Amino acid sequence: MSELDTQTPTTTAAEPGSAPAHGVLLTDLAAGKVKSLLAQEGREDLRLRVGVQPGGCSGLIYQLYFDERSLDGDLVRDFDGVEVVVDRMSGPYLEGATIDFSDTIEKQGFTIDNPNAGSSCACGDSFG
Repeated sequence: MSELDTQTPTTTAAEPGSAPAHGVLLTDLAAGKVKSLLAQEGREDLRLRVGVQPGGCSGLIYQLYFDERSLDGDLVRDFDGVEVVVDRMSGPYLEGATIDFSDTIEKQGFTIDNPNAGSSCACGDSFG
């Protein structure tokens, strides 16, 4: 994957009384798409939650969805008003991953470039 312009998060370290930060990056394009989707939903209480769970042919699959919950152990970073939340168990699997948005004829949707993925399946939906 090519080099991506990423935003510098406004929250990079844990502040007293706040959730610790994670190492996932959100590109400007992806942050803009998230803001657009949240505006369509008419909800300001939702955050982008990213995680992994067992499954797929390579062992793990990504989860990417909007969530209003705050769970114990959540890791949080803010990208220009878009909060990206990672659960404590998924944090090590996603450290250094970049979330981007692709809007081309070949592919439309969010993509995750994860340097920790040792392998992936042919369909691109899971990693190990």
